[in-house]
Amino acid sequence: MDPRLGIGDLAARCGVATHVLRHWEDVGLLSPAARVSGRRRYDESHVARVVMIQRGKAAGMSLEQLGRMFDASGVAERRAVLAEQHAKLDERIRAAQESKRLVDHALSCEAPDFVECPHFQRLVAELSVSSRTG
Repeated sequence: MDPRLGIGDLAARCGVATHVLRHWEDVGLLSPAARVSGRRRYDESHVARVVMIQRGKAAGMSLEQLGRMFDASGVAERRAVLAEQHAKLDERIRAAQESKRLVDHALSCEAPDFVECPHFQRLVAELSVSSRTG
């Protein structure tokens, strides 16, 4: 029995459709370890690569950025791609935390209209200043 995975097995294991794996192949992000009787066969390294593609996409990376990361000619080039994404993630996290502060207040506010609440208005003013300066 072949220990390698077929495309359907890889798709099921990673929770992705087979047509997505084929697309990632077409754009050069994924290639089968082998073809047996014309069928794609994948190994554990492909599982790791698919997970990295999924997590990269979830973090906002484009397929082109992921390709640059995978195809980097060395550690410095790969780190440059990842450092760029790291900075973008930090900004997304900061923005999400600011949004969460507003939602937290709206959830706990006793005012009939939380938008009219002085504390909420201070938060909005604070966040609008930080978004202009940050």
